[in-house]
Amino acid sequence: MGKTVSGPFTIPSGIVATAVPIIEYIMSHAPQVGVLTTKSIGPDPRLGNREPILSQYAPGCFVNAVGLTNPGAVRSAELFAQLKVPNDRFLLISIFGGSVAEFVAVAELLAPYADGLELNLSCPHAQGYGMAMGQDPVLVAEITAAVKAAVNIPVAPKLTPNTDNITEIAQAAVGAGADALCAINTVGPGYYSAHGAPVLSNEMGGMSGKGILPISLKCVREISRCVDVPIIGCGGISCADDVRAFEDAGANIFGVGSALVGMTSLQINDYFAQLERDLKTGSNLSESHVQYDLDMSFEAVTLVENKRVAADISVLVFDRKIQLQAGEFVFLWIPGLGEKPFSALTNDPFSLAVINLGEFTQQLIQLEPGAKAFVRGPYGQPATPPAGANIIAVAGGTGLAAVHQLARDFGNTDLFVGARSKDRLYFMEESEACANLHVATDDGSAGYHGLVTQLLEQHLETLSQAELDNIVFYNCGPEPMVHAAVAVQRSYCSEQQILSAIDYLTKCGVGICGACTSPDGRRLCVDGPFLSRR
Repeated sequence: MGKTVSGPFTIPSGIVATAVPIIEYIMSHAPQVGVLTTKSIGPDPRLGNREPILSQYAPGCFVNAVGLTNPGAVRSAELFAQLKVPNDRFLLISIFGGSVAEFVAVAELLAPYADGLELNLSCPHAQGYGMAMGQDPVLVAEITAAVKAAVNIPVAPKLTPNTDNITEIAQAAVGAGADALCAINTVGPGYYSAHGAPVLSNEMGGMSGKGILPISLKCVREISRCVDVPIIGCGGISCADDVRAFEDAGANIFGVGSALVGMTSLQINDYFAQLERDLKTGSNLSESHVQYDLDMSFEAVTLVENKRVAADISVLVFDRKIQLQAGEFVFLWIPGLGEKPFSALTNDPFSLAVINLGEFTQQLIQLEPGAKAFVRGPYGQPATPPAGANIIAVAGGTGLAAVHQLARDFGNTDLFVGARSKDRLYFMEESEACANLHVATDDGSAGYHGLVTQLLEQHLETLSQAELDNIVFYNCGPEPMVHAAVAVQRSYCSEQQILSAIDYLTKCGVGICGACTSPDGRRLCVDGPFLSRR
């Protein structure tokens, strides 16, 4: 496909490497991933489907309906222009459209930044896109030929398994000029339910993971026997033996996707390194890295009390205990409405703070006692402050829940809480019982009159160097507040003493969708939520 790449692997479109910072991280840390495949980009921005977007129906087996979330071709071109792709890596930009003309328009915009284009002709859950086109060999040929005529880089249509004539489609694509093929996309659509309701907000979704391996191998084998172009084989790979099976079936590059569910960035690095060793030595140890014990099931909870703090803030108390360590978080799901992640204010009984930031939280703060909801988790990495350290925790908005957990579990905590006014403060007595509480309000109606970061700086000015050296900071809240807190902390302490959890959008909770990427490519849901400064 035009380059000699550093490794034989890719991560299929829409999985993990869905943002430029994550792609940059993988380029720097996982040389085994020689082909870097982007999420699918269309002509216009798409928000995609509401959460839940991913569910696990059996160990290592998933159903998803992300909904082709992307920032649109123009914005994507601006982002890809920032990428510096090494000579031994191949940037495969995945594109989609609702017509031949849209495919061509997106291809022309993005081709200057790509080593090749993947044509998404196979998404099974976005109406009017993907599979709807990819089942028609005539249309596949037309799209492939039109894109080939518009660009001067390799083009690789991604084929759907949801057809009786995949060889006919493969031959049509290659006959129209395809330089390579990718097989396969997810199988389906399929349906999965929990507690009597469809889990996915889209109800139907594409199936991936270990369960589709036989289908993937069958498709690759059939394609390789009828065309003579490189094949990117994906669908169900979790170990070196699976890679060998795909190679025997005719694949040249191997896509590993669902096997990465739940892995931190460092664990992904280790996994691909082990895959590489397995292929060199004939071993098959890499599957031990796959998290087949990941729990995405839901437990029912009943609302006992809705404590309204302000017009847009409530503390919700439920009827059961949850197991959760400081730093971890859970998802609350209401069928038909969606799900969102929350840090728990308390474990026993389970309670959480909700601020109205959109449709889901607006409905949540209006729940009446007796209402049913469902919880999955916990997720994230537990906090591990150094023994004997003085914790200084800074919170805004719903960030109080995460830092209250730290004070509760570790003690020796100075807790700084900021709000616009006194009537927006909550959980103060409980916080004062386990921490040295410092309160700031913008209007001076409670505590310090000013910003919480100003109050923090006043406190740090009173400390000796030895005391400053013994601090570990935990910041949690809206991005502007966290950045302001970090700016103050860096004036007094080293970068290594600062950890922050910013309210980035978190959708899947298990590291696959990449929505919660940080600027350095780490994903908040699996690498955090508290991320160290680098």
